[in-house]
Amino acid sequence: MSVAPSDAQPRLRRARFAELTPFEVYRLCRLRVDVFVVEQQCPYPELDGRDLEPRTEHLWFEVDGEVAATIRVLDDGATRAIGRVATAPAFRGAGLAARLIGQGIADHGAVPLTLGAQAHLEGWYERFGFRRSGPGYVEDGIPHVPMRREPA
Repeated sequence: MSVAPSDAQPRLRRARFAELTPFEVYRLCRLRVDVFVVEQQCPYPELDGRDLEPRTEHLWFEVDGEVAATIRVLDDGATRAIGRVATAPAFRGAGLAARLIGQGIADHGAVPLTLGAQAHLEGWYERFGFRRSGPGYVEDGIPHVPMRREPA
C-alpha cells in the first residue's frame, strides 16, 4: 500500500517491543516487508527474533498514523547495533532515515555503534561517522559491509 505524504509533520516515536501496540507492530513489519522483501526482492523475510529482546529499541517516524521510516537499535552489551533502516517510498528524500540515524547516535553514541550496511549505502553511513570495519559479505543476496562508529 502506498502512502501519500501529507502536510502533517512526522512525529518521532520510540518503544521497546513490549510497549508496542499490535497495530504498531503490524505497521513496522509491513514497512519492512514492503521495502526488504517486495521492493528489494530479498528471498527471506526480515525476521530474526531480535525485535523481541527486552532492550531492543524501535524508533520510527509516523505521519497521519502511518510508519514513514524506521530503525531498530539492538543492545549487544558493550556496543549497540543499528539496523532494519527502512523508509516508505512515498517519504524518501525527506531526510527521515537520516534523522533516525542521528537520533540513534544521540541516544546511544556513548558506546560503539555497529551496522551492516548495504554496500551501495556505505558512503551514506560514512557521513554519520561510520567506517567500514571488515570485509564485505552477502546477506539475502545483497552485498553488505560491516561498519562501526566509535564514541565521540
